[in-house]
Amino acid sequence: MKGQLLCFVFSIFLTGMVYPAILKAGENTIVVLETSQGIIELKLMPDIAPKACENFKALVEKGYYDGIIFHRVIKEFMLQCGDPAGTGMGGNSIWGKPFEDEVRSDVRFDRKGLLAMANAGPGTNGSQFFITTVPTPWLNMKHTIFGEVVAGYDTVRKIENTKTDATNRPLAEQKIIKAYIK
Repeated sequence: MKGQLLCFVFSIFLTGMVYPAILKAGENTIVVLETSQGIIELKLMPDIAPKACENFKALVEKGYYDGIIFHRVIKEFMLQCGDPAGTGMGGNSIWGKPFEDEVRSDVRFDRKGLLAMANAGPGTNGSQFFITTVPTPWLNMKHTIFGEVVAGYDTVRKIENTKTDATNRPLAEQKIIKAYIK
């Protein structure tokens, strides 16, 4: 009995030591986007959106986003990317099918620089994402926020300020040259 109690206490001690380190490591995942305009660093938020973070990180590690263009750029709103065809109609998750939204009432589009999943309606997340350039409260509870810009916001602004056509497609190609985990 004494041995079982000691093992139980020791396992609680180890769990307390190891588990927070695992969470902390996940919370500090930084994705670097080397773009045609410069570097953007994104901090992932797995505590808010674990599936979206897992999907994005795995796609980055596969090189999925390398060479993909920002196909939609709307000044004073957002930059959208993640469709390999560059049309805004494609892209798949790591599971080969759309995945559910991870939205919460306490997670809001209340500032610029938020990283979120683009979708075509509820439960249609794939590979496309966007970065906000202003607060966008009308998107609350409609799109999964899973990260934020932590460095390179000047690069976001450069892309945001490129000239676009009537469909919000940049006239000069804006692309992710390479995406990787820092």
